Amino acid sequence: MTKTVADVLKMSKEVQIVDLRFTDLPGIWQHFSIPARALTEELFEEGIGFDGSSIRGFQEIHESDMLLMLDPTTAFVDSIPEVPTLAILCDVYDPV
Repeated sequence: MTKTVADVLKMSKEVQIVDLRFTDLPGIWQHFSIPARALTEELFEEGIGFDGSSIRGFQEIHESDMLLMLDPTTAFVDSIPEVPTLAILCDVYDPV
């Protein structure tokens, strides 16, 4: 079943943390987490910025702004972490 943004926002009410996941250039999983209350419809539309220089192979420090775009169809509740967590896979973009 394909999930919509509305479905994912409903799922976020059941968790405390949202884990945003993506891979670096060599294919190693990377992630960072936000509080579930920070997950909004606007975040799906506009994405979330991050420092690409901290991820191997992404950007030099002087041009390090990167953008994660959340893919609602990939959202799932991760049963492994002790704290209830919603995982969402993201696409990485250079905003320039």
